[in-house]
Amino acid sequence: MRRGIGATALVAGLALAATACGGGSDGADNGANGKIEGTVTYWDTSNDGEKGTYKKIAEDFEKKHPKVNVKYVHVNFGDANQKFKNAAGGNSGAPDVMRTEVAWVADFANLGYLAPLDGTPALDKESDYLETAAGSTRFKGKTYAVPQVTDTLGLFYNKRLLKKAGVKVPTSFADLKKNAKKIKDKTGATALYLRGDDPYWFLPYLYGEGGDLIDAKRKKVTVDQKPGVRALATMKDLVDSKAAVTDSSDGQENGIKAFQEGKVAMIVDGPWDIALAREGKEFKGANKDNLGVAPVPAGSKAQGSPQGGWNLSVYAGTKNMRAAQEFAKYMTSAQVQARTTEELSLLPTRKSVYERPAVRGNEMVKFFRPAVSKAVQRPWIAEGNSLFEPIRVGVDGVLAGGKSPKEAAAKTGAEFRKLLKDYK
Repeated sequence: MRRGIGATALVAGLALAATACGGGSDGADNGANGKIEGTVTYWDTSNDGEKGTYKKIAEDFEKKHPKVNVKYVHVNFGDANQKFKNAAGGNSGAPDVMRTEVAWVADFANLGYLAPLDGTPALDKESDYLETAAGSTRFKGKTYAVPQVTDTLGLFYNKRLLKKAGVKVPTSFADLKKNAKKIKDKTGATALYLRGDDPYWFLPYLYGEGGDLIDAKRKKVTVDQKPGVRALATMKDLVDSKAAVTDSSDGQENGIKAFQEGKVAMIVDGPWDIALAREGKEFKGANKDNLGVAPVPAGSKAQGSPQGGWNLSVYAGTKNMRAAQEFAKYMTSAQVQARTTEELSLLPTRKSVYERPAVRGNEMVKFFRPAVSKAVQRPWIAEGNSLFEPIRVGVDGVLAGGKSPKEAAAKTGAEFRKLLKDYK
């Protein structure tokens, strides 16, 4: 799942100088021989359409291990990053296990807040994990998380509205803009809801112009090059031409609501919102087959969407290391992943789960599996999550603040260089 990254990125850079707390950072005593008992506090960051299922799954762990008490705590995604840093940095109140967004792992590990999991029971059948999903769990040669869910963005579309308008699913943003007036005239709906509040949604536009945020190997900032300018210009053009509507805030709630109610024909979104989309009048009951999913439209140079997802991490200062490791193992097991695919249409991180008939036949897996295999890897650096706040400011400046795409891209690049001291 991924949503609201801008809210967490705002303060992500503030903790980079914090000191580490707790034990286990050198892996000398990894707790693998401890007892599976006691209390395991679990912070779950899933969304409203998912949390009920995850709560039941977490509680089912107690049936397998009667001596363990699972304390399930739901934490809003937008608050979770800084809340964990505050608790871990103060050595008080941090959970034993946390559902961490893929971009958080390197940051938390760099601060010493996560326990290395190499050689522990938490990493069960490592070869079964998709390599793309496993990539985000590693930092400086050690593994600090277990892959639970992988994802990317796709284009959700209302089949009824596109059919009524007599248009095909767009394969590029140029196609989308070209058919927007026809959609409006024939259906009354705006063609696209464009997420302007969350910088993660900027990435398909950037990749579509052949660009990237940084070149980690060369230690070079690239977001302010021509592709970055063109990406911002594309977003602005879609809004200015009225092919899209946008918001500077609350894009998650406003966007999915507009799509549920048929006020917009399309929205760029991920598997985590499939359950929510189907709660809307346009996609439930007799209309359950009205939801379509296609690749994110291409830009002028390419088609690309970012790799996202969720991992399970163990707090370095936990007093119950062995039980926490076992819980992380359970929550990322093939059995649990198959269940969340069946109930929530989320994408597994284990290769073996994709071979199960119920998973293989899932309509959303059929689309998102190949999309995930082609998803663009983000730079898994400690400062990675901090890069999103300058992007958020830049996008907002273009869409709502009167800034030119060139001016906003240049400012974003300058802010990147402040965060990445050794980058050109």
